[in-house]
Amino acid sequence: MRVPKRKRPARVPVTNLGNRSNLVFLTVCTAGRRRILANAEVHRCLLSAWSEAEHWMVGRYVIMPDHLHLFCAPARLEAESVLRWVAFWKSLATRAWPHPVAQPIWQMHAWDRQLRGGESYAAKWAYLRENPVRHGLVKTADDWPYQGELNPLFWHDA
Repeated sequence: MRVPKRKRPARVPVTNLGNRSNLVFLTVCTAGRRRILANAEVHRCLLSAWSEAEHWMVGRYVIMPDHLHLFCAPARLEAESVLRWVAFWKSLATRAWPHPVAQPIWQMHAWDRQLRGGESYAAKWAYLRENPVRHGLVKTADDWPYQGELNPLFWHDA
């Protein structure tokens, strides 16, 4: 029996894990999966929006032509929800977008998943770094210019 693909992400709020890290893996796609993200102007625009959206910190990220992946963590004890934060930085990026004719830029929803362990974080990052290679955009992950780390995010167990 074939299970239909989800059209919208399941909403599971980030849970405070006590003395462990609260890291979230996030995927955001462009509207219609248009290939408008992987360029230097947009890269700068996104870095600026993420820096200005102070409730969450962006750690490692990879910007692909039609989607991006990032890891984030609350920057405050009383941080707003991941969804509100994503909506805020999407709005900031849209207002500063270098090519206004490209609007609408973003798909309505984002996919997020709270990580449960340090091994998951390391494994997901290793997989994400290879995304541009798997898509035939570069020969090695180090050659992809639209990736980086805005804030070091570390996994801490209780």
